[in-house]
Amino acid sequence: MENSALLYIYLFILASFIGFELINKVPPTLHTPLMSGANAISGVTLVGAILILNQSENDLTTILGLAAVVLATINVIGGFLVTDRMLQMFKRTEK
Repeated sequence: MENSALLYIYLFILASFIGFELINKVPPTLHTPLMSGANAISGVTLVGAILILNQSENDLTTILGLAAVVLATINVIGGFLVTDRMLQMFKRTEK
């Protein structure tokens, strides 16, 4: 049981570093389209976090699953808001 928990923590830390490095390599002009594209990935993260929360066996798993659900939800909502704002820029204004 402890080995699998350490493996998950290791994978989380590794994924965090890889994600940070990938985002830093993106030019600022592409951050908005990248965020709207990453919205689908956050949706998958949200589903995975809900599944983990459903199968939680101890308090640490419950806390981490709840944090993942909250953060993924914030990311999905933010992605939709940014995408909507980006699309509003391309609408024609009626005179």
